[in-house]
Amino acid sequence: MATTKTATLTLRIAPDLKAALREAAQLEHRSIANMMEVLIRDHCARNGIAIAGGDRSASQPGESRGVGPDATEPQDNKKGKPSR
Repeated sequence: MATTKTATLTLRIAPDLKAALREAAQLEHRSIANMMEVLIRDHCARNGIAIAGGDRSASQPGESRGVGPDATEPQDNKKGKPSR
């Protein structure tokens, strides 16, 4: 797999949002940086915003649980069984 360069993003965020981001990342076994990337990619996919530079899936390490461009309903596991 080809390695792509990354860009640094520095931002300020409310402490309660940072705590929520940290918890979401832990639940998905992701780093905070990777969770931010997943959230941005999911938002763009849901809103028809093209991401220049390729079609990297938001659901790489650990798979995103029930969120993503192909999700039509919440999923409760990696096998894609709908939660009800």
